[in-house]
Amino acid sequence: MSELHVIHHLDSSVTVRDGGIDLFTYVYQPDTAALESPKPYLHPVRTRRGDVVSLFRPHDHVWHKGIAWALPVVDNENFWGGPTYVHGQFYVQLPNNGVQQHEGSLELGRQDGSVSLAHDLRWITEAGDVIMTERRSLTAHLVSDSAWALIFDTQLTNVCSQPISIGSPTTRGRENAGYGGLFWRGPRSFTGGTLVTPGASGAGDDVRGQRHEWMGFVGRHDDVDASSLVLMVDDAANPHHPPQWFARSEEFAALNPAPFFSEELVIPVGETARFRYAIGIADGDESDAASLAGVLRNVLQPVAV
Repeated sequence: MSELHVIHHLDSSVTVRDGGIDLFTYVYQPDTAALESPKPYLHPVRTRRGDVVSLFRPHDHVWHKGIAWALPVVDNENFWGGPTYVHGQFYVQLPNNGVQQHEGSLELGRQDGSVSLAHDLRWITEAGDVIMTERRSLTAHLVSDSAWALIFDTQLTNVCSQPISIGSPTTRGRENAGYGGLFWRGPRSFTGGTLVTPGASGAGDDVRGQRHEWMGFVGRHDDVDASSLVLMVDDAANPHHPPQWFARSEEFAALNPAPFFSEELVIPVGETARFRYAIGIADGDESDAASLAGVLRNVLQPVAV
């Protein structure tokens, strides 16, 4: 397997390259409209063959950004983007669109064929208050001739003067809309694709809200006669493991292990909540899901203390 290389666009983004293929670009200082709750994101994301498996700023939800860590309900603040769900009124545009702001320097590393990046962020409300700080790291690995993996690790610390409750539209009263957390939006051609779980496969309406250790999405590409698999594994140490999943396939392709789907998580003053995930990107289909999940579990095992 080839070595991974890193291209750092100073004060903007990092691109990780596999031979002649840019596997992903991580934009850590985005140029995003305030109403879209500015946040770092990965896009474009590609397979080792070079097929794009992410979508940026789709017209139906312009705040969707490839793969991003986004939270729609942080007390009464919105770090997802767009309007906020208000029970009895549906979605209302409120003055509460916060920003995840990069601060300090970006740290880059290479070890045993993998590459990593890490940085600090401040979660700032629209009113200008810093309510959380975050330490985030991403580590990319080549795991086979047809697949690569990304470990996403975030540590959120409550720095305000009261406990913070993180929830979802479902915890605020909207049924089966528990999105929030690590969210992937797939290409338009993936609409109608197949969601794969440890025990079955099906459409988004069938599996949404179910609890699983992992879930995958198989979609087909335009232009090339090929399919790709995007799969996420939840770390067993994550709060509310195994998570309920927010997933779609009919309206659009989306995958989200949603730890706040139907139960809020409270972070006490001064304390930290940690979440880790393995994301697998493969040239393949649902027959490859179980083996890829096993590989990702192994990659996810080491935890820095």
